[in-house]
Amino acid sequence: MSELKTNQISTNDGNNVAIDNSLNLKSYTTTQRDALTSAAGDIIYNSTESKPQFFDGSSWNDFGLATVSVSYLVVAGGGGGANGGGGAGGYRTSYNSETSGGGGSAETPLDTPLNTPFIVTVGGGGNYGTGSSNASAGSNSVFSSVSSIGGGYGATAAQAGGTGGCGGGSGHSSTIRAGGSGTTNQGYAGGANAGASNYPTGGGGGAGAVGGAGSGSQSGAGGTGVASTITGSSVTRAGGGGGAGSSSLYSSSPGAGGSGGGGAGSSTGVTGTANTGGGGGGGNIGSPTGNGGNGGSGIVVLRYTTADATISVGSGLTSSSTTSGSDTIVTFTAGTGTITFS
Repeated sequence: MSELKTNQISTNDGNNVAIDNSLNLKSYTTTQRDALTSAAGDIIYNSTESKPQFFDGSSWNDFGLATVSVSYLVVAGGGGGANGGGGAGGYRTSYNSETSGGGGSAETPLDTPLNTPFIVTVGGGGNYGTGSSNASAGSNSVFSSVSSIGGGYGATAAQAGGTGGCGGGSGHSSTIRAGGSGTTNQGYAGGANAGASNYPTGGGGGAGAVGGAGSGSQSGAGGTGVASTITGSSVTRAGGGGGAGSSSLYSSSPGAGGSGGGGAGSSTGVTGTANTGGGGGGGNIGSPTGNGGNGGSGIVVLRYTTADATISVGSGLTSSSTTSGSDTIVTFTAGTGTITFS
């Protein structure tokens, strides 16, 4: 039989019940709790989860807002290439202890409140540049409070690469210019140009490696991306764009695109692969002169336990849904809008 112990009981006209010391709930581990014969309204402290909980007649629940734990992969749009390669979009993940961009550790899944709308945005790739104009940076991708930064632009002649989630590569010049810097825990810097008479350019940074620097007669390759299995199979994303060559004028060779969707440098730069956040490849600055490639669009992937919630996707977003074991996986490939878990 339960026993109530107290030092003193007195009346209090202002409240139904008042105590002048902390209230200590009985502690149980999850195993002990599940062995109880419980009735609706029972309250305990779960020492396994370090949370107070109540029984609603059918299950134990945490106090406060009901939430669902959501793992995510958020990749921003890649930067466009000009003469240097475009940087890949910033790369952030919380899934299964996988690596984020720039050598960062996996983040913590979001405990997302139910019946509360959250913004999702899939960043677009940056536009290409030319031998006389820088490309544009990629656009940010967003899930709730998680924002990945668009890739830095590839630079034109005599310019340094742009900063971003991953930095853009520098354009041709007889003066060495550093590639653009990446964002901490999202991506690496772009590569520098060689500063040589044949003017090799820099490759764009990737989520998994710094963009290659121009050297000798070789323009820099795009930095490699990072692989994730959040969709159920391993996919590499966020590779940097390769720097351009200009063999007919300056006798330099183009750089390869980074694995993970980075476009290769070429007479006309190759566009980064859609929904990888790959940077655009650089284009020639000599004869023939070619444009760089556009950056690849980003992607947002969410994964959660199917039994825990149902997702509603608002207008303005392009998405698809699948399941893997006990999990639901929702992939967003374009647009911006709100989602709600219930």
